[in-house]
Amino acid sequence: MASLIEHLIKLTDHRDRDLLELTLSKALIDLVPIQRVLVSKVVSEEGVKRWMDVTVLDARGGGKVVDPLRVDFQTLPLLEDNRDRLHCIQRRERVEIAWAGEDGPRITYLPLFADPVADVEGVLEIHSASALLDDQLMVISDVSRVFRNMYRLLAYSDRDALTGLLNRKSLDDTFYSAVLEELGEMQDAAAEARQIVLAAGQERRHRVPPNYWLGTICVDHFGTINDHHGHLIAEEVLLLVARIMNNTFRTYDRLYRFGGEQFAVLMHCPDEALVLAAFERFRANIEKFNFPQVGHLTICGGFTRVTPDDSPNTALERAERAVDYGQHHGRNKVFSHAELVRKGFFAEALKIGAVDIF
Repeated sequence: MASLIEHLIKLTDHRDRDLLELTLSKALIDLVPIQRVLVSKVVSEEGVKRWMDVTVLDARGGGKVVDPLRVDFQTLPLLEDNRDRLHCIQRRERVEIAWAGEDGPRITYLPLFADPVADVEGVLEIHSASALLDDQLMVISDVSRVFRNMYRLLAYSDRDALTGLLNRKSLDDTFYSAVLEELGEMQDAAAEARQIVLAAGQERRHRVPPNYWLGTICVDHFGTINDHHGHLIAEEVLLLVARIMNNTFRTYDRLYRFGGEQFAVLMHCPDEALVLAAFERFRANIEKFNFPQVGHLTICGGFTRVTPDDSPNTALERAERAVDYGQHHGRNKVFSHAELVRKGFFAEALKIGAVDIF
């Protein structure tokens, strides 16, 4: 059994945020006499919030690790379906349930994040044969604090400083993992990632199947906004655009800002029509929003299906071509690159060159 120090080293050794919950769960199983650990996060879509169990680990072996990019939102339980968890995050305090008598088994819920500025909400759900002792709760608290610190540190390195959205480095990391696995070059890593428990230090890969889509978004006439209203107002516009993105797209869609007025979205969707509908909702939400001192703005968006042969640049170039088409045909539009190809506006094969995406 690893010591507390060894588990803390494992937590601080990661460079992948998606593995932290599993490492936390393994540490608690080893260090505290408990039966099961769940890490559950709150995810939302169009104002509806649900629970997503990202990690489940049993002391006797077994469990699961969920990739948030692959989740089927409609199958997840609503927040109200587990009121004990809900009370835990609302009150930001420990909730203990004795479900078979005062001396019997317990379920203990603890807030995953201790303050309201965290970019996620969630709980630790711990099953034990009896009430947890004070020293056991202290171990859980200490390990959880290290987890939170590491989560925030890694989140900071993946984020755009102005908007808090993910940055280009984060897209490259996710994208290259996905494409390598899709090509079969990461076959062994993928098989290990599907195991219930991952070895310490192993990186889980984000597999992007053929129904993943990458889209880019540009604010129309952003240079004019900057020239007429100044840098501070332009930055406020970008902050508000990022906020509207967060409120429009799903919690588990990956939202990016690459610099300037360019944003991007990596999302899982079963078909092109649903992707178009999501981008159209965002376009409409931007159009109707009244930006302080600026008034009403518009955006152009373009998206493409991710293929196994793609690099980030090739997929981004296709999406950017769709954005450019919208900007040259009236602006305030969203286009699918594939649809433009089908209609004969673009050739199927693209000449890949240097792309100015900043």
